[in-house]
Amino acid sequence: MVTIEPHHIIAIGASAGGMEEINTIFDNTPLDGVAYIIVQHLSTDFKSRMVELLARHSKLWVQEAENGMNIHANHVYLIPNDKLMTIRNTRLYLTGKENEKAPHLTINIFLNSLAASHGKRAVAVVLSGLGADGTDGIVAIKRAGGLVIAREPLTSRFPGMPSNAIATGMVDFVLEPPAMPEVIEDYVLHQREQEVGIQENENTIVTIIDYIKNQLPLDFSDYKLSTLLRRTKRRAAYANFITLEDYYDFLRTSPAEVVTLAKDFLISVTSFFRDAEAFEIIEKSILPDLLSRLNPGEELKMWIAGCATGEEVYSMAILIKEQLTGPYKNIPVKLFATDLDSAALLYAGKGLYHWSSVKDLSPERLQKYFLKENESYRINPLIRQMVIFAQHDLVKNPPYCNMHFISCRNLLIYMTPFLQKKVFSMLLFGIKFNGYLFLGSSETPNSIISHLEVISKKWRLYKNISEKRTINFDSISIPESLGSSTIAPVRENTGRNKGYNVAETINDMLANELDYLAVCIDDNYQVVKSFGNTTKYLLQQNFNSNLMQLLPEHLELAFNTLISQVSITNKKIGVKGIPVDVNGENISVSLTISPMQAKKGNPVSYLVIFKEDAGGYDVNKDYQVFDEQAYNIKYVSNLEHELKEVREKLSAAYERIDAYNENMQSFNEELISSNEEMQSTNEEMQSVNEELHTINADYQLKNKQLLEINDDLNNYFRSNINGQIFLNEQLEVMKFSPVAVKLINLQEADIGRSISHISTNIKLSTIIDDVKNVLKDGLEVTREIETNAGHWYQMMIVPYIQQAENRCNGVVVSFNDITALKKAKIELDEKNESLLRINADLDHFIHMASHDLLDPLNNIESSIALMNLMDNENSELMEFIQIINSSIKKFSLLIKNISTIAKMENDLTDMERVDIGDVISNIEWSLEKKIKDTHAAITTELDVKEISFSHKNLRSILYNLISNAMKFAGQDEPKIHVHTRQEGKYIVISVEDNGIGITKDGMRKIFTIYGRLNLHVEGHGVGLYLARKIINASGGELKVESTVGKGSKFTIYLNCF
Repeated sequence: MVTIEPHHIIAIGASAGGMEEINTIFDNTPLDGVAYIIVQHLSTDFKSRMVELLARHSKLWVQEAENGMNIHANHVYLIPNDKLMTIRNTRLYLTGKENEKAPHLTINIFLNSLAASHGKRAVAVVLSGLGADGTDGIVAIKRAGGLVIAREPLTSRFPGMPSNAIATGMVDFVLEPPAMPEVIEDYVLHQREQEVGIQENENTIVTIIDYIKNQLPLDFSDYKLSTLLRRTKRRAAYANFITLEDYYDFLRTSPAEVVTLAKDFLISVTSFFRDAEAFEIIEKSILPDLLSRLNPGEELKMWIAGCATGEEVYSMAILIKEQLTGPYKNIPVKLFATDLDSAALLYAGKGLYHWSSVKDLSPERLQKYFLKENESYRINPLIRQMVIFAQHDLVKNPPYCNMHFISCRNLLIYMTPFLQKKVFSMLLFGIKFNGYLFLGSSETPNSIISHLEVISKKWRLYKNISEKRTINFDSISIPESLGSSTIAPVRENTGRNKGYNVAETINDMLANELDYLAVCIDDNYQVVKSFGNTTKYLLQQNFNSNLMQLLPEHLELAFNTLISQVSITNKKIGVKGIPVDVNGENISVSLTISPMQAKKGNPVSYLVIFKEDAGGYDVNKDYQVFDEQAYNIKYVSNLEHELKEVREKLSAAYERIDAYNENMQSFNEELISSNEEMQSTNEEMQSVNEELHTINADYQLKNKQLLEINDDLNNYFRSNINGQIFLNEQLEVMKFSPVAVKLINLQEADIGRSISHISTNIKLSTIIDDVKNVLKDGLEVTREIETNAGHWYQMMIVPYIQQAENRCNGVVVSFNDITALKKAKIELDEKNESLLRINADLDHFIHMASHDLLDPLNNIESSIALMNLMDNENSELMEFIQIINSSIKKFSLLIKNISTIAKMENDLTDMERVDIGDVISNIEWSLEKKIKDTHAAITTELDVKEISFSHKNLRSILYNLISNAMKFAGQDEPKIHVHTRQEGKYIVISVEDNGIGITKDGMRKIFTIYGRLNLHVEGHGVGLYLARKIINASGGELKVESTVGKGSKFTIYLNCF
């Protein structure tokens, strides 16, 4: 196996839904000499089978990462489920996850370490998943020069991670997973070729810059070519071009790539309170100084140039807001935030940042100055209203003036020294006296350092100590018609630069020596070039490049008159004797305007020269002499002429507006119609959106329920003392509980294997056939089985029903340990057999004892009877004979009762259909004499007429209850009511009387053997005992309710079904 060091590391981050995509990628991945590292979100207690599953899809060697493992080409490394992973050089390092509920940003951690370790040799791939893990990591990869790929979120079930990655603007390709390997392979191949060397054709780079300038309002002419060249080559490699010439041809056919390349040029690094120590100086020193020096009602103004996505300007606004307390509470504040990138400004204006962007803010600031929205935070409206965002080209546009504080960080480092000097001049002009300048840590304002006081050299904080605020008009970009083409831009350290600088120096020296001011203006009177002292002849107001608005009153009057004549005659014209007030002193000035030759088709421009009349300069005698009254007349005439032209143009404009209005009316009607359609579509979309919200809520609920069910199932398996095995239709093991391991020799690796290929500990050869029969018929099978170890189980095989399709697609085999039950049953059977033998012996003994005892008693009783017949005058003897006779009768009755109880046990199983009415009639016949003697009345209410019971036992029970009712009657004639009914599974028979009743203590005694309550009443106390015993033995119950003096009610519940 080849184990060379990989020249590129491909890191794949995935979460929910990512496994299928990873498999798809590796189905198409070649052996290309790189290493793949997969970082997936896994639960710490989840046993991953990723190595096994991925090995089926990859030609590469797949293994789980280990701490300190050296990585090799053509290998795939998987993060363990309970670890965090980083990379340094060619080794992987693992650390344990902390036991906390907060999310572990596993992907961010690894990508950040990969960016630091491998730079441009790193490739980051973001697949499906929820949340935003990986967002910070891909930013680090991109800044280090690596490649970033995200899967297409529109086709992903879990688009959170790729969507958040794309939102950063750092993603190079958005692809479906099958297309990713080819792009990675092309990138790696072109990177190797780049390392050999792409021809660095500077002419092509300059051509590309010029093309961007023509297509977009962005001019990178004076940016460092080394930086632009590096970024252009990288974009060319991403787009699969080897030469810059081929890439330029592609740019001319792809406007989208032009925008992408320009954005790549504009990549900025920003974050909240970046360089915290610098912001601490601003908070504790600079802001208090600025606030203390503000005049009453004066506004605090700041300018953040190159604000990017707004983090810095909002940081500054938060600092200011924290300072606006006490006497500073009502101070108005304006923060101007500008940038060239309109997309970045749009993002900044929304003020909505992902939680990863604000994670380093203190909890107090986060709570006070941000509003939480899902996983993002929106800047508080009180902070947002302090900031004004605007698109602004620092190179071309005039600076913001009268600023107390200007921040321009990490922007000038991309510019040439010439352009830096120009921008520094503009920034200095924009700062008020005693105002502050904040630059990037690698930027030094050498060209204006004499005007600044260093506040912090480390953090590039400066204070403006120059009260005189002037600016050279060269700081404003020259129109393209007057300037040179970007095909040959000004380059640092070239001969052309040196010559240009010498010419500038000579012109400035001549202007100062001869005390004149020369200004070049275009046909709109905008200043494009100047030589000489502007402060002497021009007004020093807020910056304005229109010469007409910069001239004092008399010079403006003369200039307005002369420029009209020059534009008509196209000849040089001058005037002298113009009075001008310079620092309180009146001087005479001459003004000359000359037309300048311009290329054909280009706008006209003019050279305007101001010169003081006094001195060694001989003013041309052909010059007109300034006459204020005459010039006023000409000025009015010019104004009238201009007014006439304006009116004519206005009239033509009105006609065009009328025509436009007609067209607009038509367009408006179409717009109204379209608006109605859009409204209808919007309502439909709203309805669809509501449905989607409902579906999403249902999905989330079902997902939660599924997780709970999964937890319940896992806990059930873990805690279930019964063994269970899930088999599919092919008899393959899908799941099993721990107990099943004892019965069948199962291991984790057996999942997916057929049960027929696994040896068992069961003494049952038909188990496979039983499973097949259940699959075929859908009927459960239950068997008692014995293991080789002598344990008994009840095996139940039931079909696994898939409810959605209502079909059997497997079986569940359950094993219930019945070893103890089996042993108990065997013991019970043995004891039952023993009891049956004992009962048989006892019955035989009772029968023999009854026979053997009754015969002698009968003989004794007969002898006593004969003695009674004998005339015996011995009274004492006769008394003893009566006592002996009574005892013999009691003993005989006792033997009969014992025999009766024994016979009753045998009669319990003698079940038959019994007519309850016939039984009661038979009892009435037997008790006929007693009924007459007591005048008893027996009534019946038989809702149930027949039951399945022993006829003899039922008659005995009812005879006992009815005869007792007459025995224990009160003074009233006995009334006995027999009622039958059905209650559920029971037949209920009640016997109710109006006798003397039973006390509570008596009710506890009457069902005991020989439990007699009234000894003066005939009886032996066995009847109720036998009645309850018969009823209980049949599964029924005998209850009594009684009230002393009112009667009793005996209720029989018989289970006759």
